[in-house]
Amino acid sequence: MNDLERLFNPSAIAVVGASKDPSKIGSQILRNLLSYGFKGKVYPINPTADELMGLKCYPKVSDVPDKVDVAVISVPSDKVLGVIDDCGKAGVKFAVVITSGFKEVGNEELEEELVRRAHSYGMRVLGPNIFGYLYAPARLNATFGPKDVLSGNVAFISQSGALGIALMGYTVVENIGISSIVSVGNKADLDDVDLLDFFDKDPNTGVIMIYLEGIAPGRGRMFIDVASRVSLRKPIIVIKAGRTEVGARAAASHTGSIAGSVAIYESAFKQSGILMAKSVEDAFDWTKALSWNPIPEGERLIVLTNGGGAGVQSTDTFADNGIYLSKPPESLIQEIKKFVPPFASFANPIDITGMAPDDWYYMGTLAALKNPDVDALTVLYCQTAVTTPIGVAKGIVDAIKEAGNSKPVTVGMVGGPEVAEAVSFLNKQRIAAYPTPERASSAMSALYAYARARSYVMKSLAVR
Repeated sequence: MNDLERLFNPSAIAVVGASKDPSKIGSQILRNLLSYGFKGKVYPINPTADELMGLKCYPKVSDVPDKVDVAVISVPSDKVLGVIDDCGKAGVKFAVVITSGFKEVGNEELEEELVRRAHSYGMRVLGPNIFGYLYAPARLNATFGPKDVLSGNVAFISQSGALGIALMGYTVVENIGISSIVSVGNKADLDDVDLLDFFDKDPNTGVIMIYLEGIAPGRGRMFIDVASRVSLRKPIIVIKAGRTEVGARAAASHTGSIAGSVAIYESAFKQSGILMAKSVEDAFDWTKALSWNPIPEGERLIVLTNGGGAGVQSTDTFADNGIYLSKPPESLIQEIKKFVPPFASFANPIDITGMAPDDWYYMGTLAALKNPDVDALTVLYCQTAVTTPIGVAKGIVDAIKEAGNSKPVTVGMVGGPEVAEAVSFLNKQRIAAYPTPERASSAMSALYAYARARSYVMKSLAVR
């Protein structure tokens, strides 16, 4: 019962609760399915309408003349069981239950009956209490969130509906390409374990990010086992909600989740090779770096900057993450000495001074990336009158291309509106760029953290 192929690549989807009222959730989901470009068949289900958005309506799923793989259900909670019975008789494989009003409001018996009845027909349930799901390779957007997202290799699983919808839009702002977004809500049936197993095999997914309030009861050991296997090949980043006592109470009132002891989760994540983020900002920063960069092959990390203060902040951030910068290789020092003033600093960070023009960034980046004794590079820039931020950004891009780069690079740029445009330009080139030195350094630290986590899991599995 764990094969989710037909959920993510269905031949036909029915939208139960599609409405003439464009403000209704069912109508918004139908609109997103059509406008995002789903290539399969779409069937609106509404007993009082003949046609919606140019499509013929049917009173029930069982009236549809074709086989329906997925039914997206957006009707009041007291009508859901009847829809499940009808879908089961029609041979539907997956019920995506948008509807709220189940365990999260204390109605556990109704939720348990929903799952029991679905399973009696061999049907799996996603939800209830969700905003839907998206799978970019199939052009499938069965959500009532934003219509468009950027296609890419990041899968995002969210236990929060409203936050998940907001983060759909945030991925566009951050230029993060998505393979899939899945709202899991109450996780009455399908949960993180099932989805991790699918995304492990999915060739379109390279990084997995999860907003997690709690693991389903009885699934802890299986979660660790599956995540351990997945993290050997694909980074998993978890935003763990309910890390405090008051946060745990909020999670319980939100999706009915028992958040559990943060120490237990931290231990489970360590065993599984999972990176735990304490904020949405960290999670997205790390995801961007992991999605666009190779994993560093060694510890020889160089920081290149035109500002001593930015370099100090970077050094502190790396130290906070257990990374201590070592002296640059002599060959790199001699190469950079060819174009910088004699008062430049050749410790690590390498400070090319505030008088550095645009092309020094190109030359410094190229020299570091071509040096065989450098494994990774973080570039920092503070806006000055002798530079143009976009010129610096283009120089970094040109250097990376010329180096034929197989080394990770993160960039931190501090300044005004022109710097913000330069950061956006770099991100559009899939170079992980950030508006502060701390965030650029934290993102690079995540690459090292994943390398360490993967090594830990490999050793643990060898001992078992």
